Amino acid sequence: MKWTVIATWKMAAEGVKLAETALREAGTAEAALTTVITDVENDPRFHSVGYSGLPNQAGVVQLDGGYMDGGTLSVGAVGCVENVASAFTLAKQCADYQFNNFLVGEGARQYAIQSGLEMKKLLTPEAQMIYEQRKAQPESLSSYKGHDTVGVCCLDSRGMLASGTSTSGLFMKMPGRVGDSPICGSGFYADSDIGAAAATGVGEEIMKGCLSYEVVRRMQQGQEPQEAASTLVAEFTQKLIRKRGQAEAISLICVDKDGRWGVGTNIKFAFVVSDQNHSAKVYVAEPTTDGCVIRPWNVADQDVD
Repeated sequence: MKWTVIATWKMAAEGVKLAETALREAGTAEAALTTVITDVENDPRFHSVGYSGLPNQAGVVQLDGGYMDGGTLSVGAVGCVENVASAFTLAKQCADYQFNNFLVGEGARQYAIQSGLEMKKLLTPEAQMIYEQRKAQPESLSSYKGHDTVGVCCLDSRGMLASGTSTSGLFMKMPGRVGDSPICGSGFYADSDIGAAAATGVGEEIMKGCLSYEVVRRMQQGQEPQEAASTLVAEFTQKLIRKRGQAEAISLICVDKDGRWGVGTNIKFAFVVSDQNHSAKVYVAEPTTDGCVIRPWNVADQDVD
């Protein structure tokens, strides 16, 4: 049976390798997402997700995360949650209920405690140092320009699709700011009858086009995943430039019900893919006028993790 897992950024490579082992043994899409995303969340080397995430303007790490089960269309999400080890795990748990699927702030934190989820001080000494250095240079306050959200889409051997995200959001964001990552249809979407998608980049841009839902809609209308993702990002980038004069970073991954994957981006973007015929491999996508070109990642691509 076919299976595929695709994830944003090179930082997801180790998690994808772990997930592919389970998927080869009939593991579920839900379990694969959890493996990939929590591996990134727990790794202090990555300052845009989970533990060691970079803080907001007040020096506080606030996390966002989302999950969607393509078999049931169940959705769970959390925003601005503090001191929770895995925003994704908390979001996934929120998907188990009929109501209260999107929790934010203190309410989300209290629910995590009541549910027995792991709590953790997220701001590490290294992240604190980066924050203090940036704070001392107010003229340079801007969003973090490295890799950001970890987003994952997975098709398992049962034909079930799922997608999920986790992020600490833009570095030096305003307290309370929420981007696209926990918003169903913008940061993630999955329907096992069609496909799944996840986005990364500047959430304020991605939300303007509900891009994760839109790429799944295009696949439903017959576009192959690569065509759907690459043309969508190119077209929407041009629309933003036409209407607003500029477009910030947007990248999109997707997979359809047949295990075919696609990527769209308006920046140099790294991602990881594995399927039943290919072990995990990191690729780089770069934008063109009407889409993007994709090639294997190499040591010259150290500028894009």
